[in-house]
Amino acid sequence: MPREDYRESLDELRANIESMAKSVLGQLSRALDAFESDDHRLAREVIEDDERINQQYLGLEADCIDLFALQQPVASDLRFVAASFKILTDLERIGDLATNLARYALAGSADAVSEVRIRKIGETAYSQLQKAVDAYVNANSEACQAIVARDDELDASCQNASENVVRELIASESDRWEIELLLDDVSRLLLTIRDLERIGDHAVNIAARTLYMNDGDPKLIY
Repeated sequence: MPREDYRESLDELRANIESMAKSVLGQLSRALDAFESDDHRLAREVIEDDERINQQYLGLEADCIDLFALQQPVASDLRFVAASFKILTDLERIGDLATNLARYALAGSADAVSEVRIRKIGETAYSQLQKAVDAYVNANSEACQAIVARDDELDASCQNASENVVRELIASESDRWEIELLLDDVSRLLLTIRDLERIGDHAVNIAARTLYMNDGDPKLIY
């Protein structure tokens, strides 16, 4: 492959990963909307669209493998392809987590206090992911470091939310039958919080892998 075509292939890979990331961000946004509004139609759309994300992932994974096998990139190009390959996996898993959120939305509705809490955590996770994608696209190491530094805030919010959900259940004066119904909602809320925390973790992964891409520290490409 001529050098000019090779550079175009690398640029195209970056652009295609950005496009997949936008699809995943859209999935996450719609899943949060479905959860908050108890919109079952929207939740089903998110679940149905997961296959499209999976197909994007498989196609771009094949592109990375072709670049490894056929072009044998070295130095910064090798780091870029390796980091991109790993970032694809993070994006695909975030798409799966967004699908989980949509399934939780189909399972039932949360009380208003919990919905507000979940929405705030979801917006934080979404913001972290969006910033991580922008940092990858722009090869911005400073932005990556800020994302990693803020992850503890999201983790603390998730822990506090989980504790509050359990505390509300314990304080409930409902009868046994109502408690059994509440347990289903509590379990779903705890799973939702866990998955939002995982989305934040994947955003940190994307930032760390972008740092590896930029700076070459092999410890960051885990």
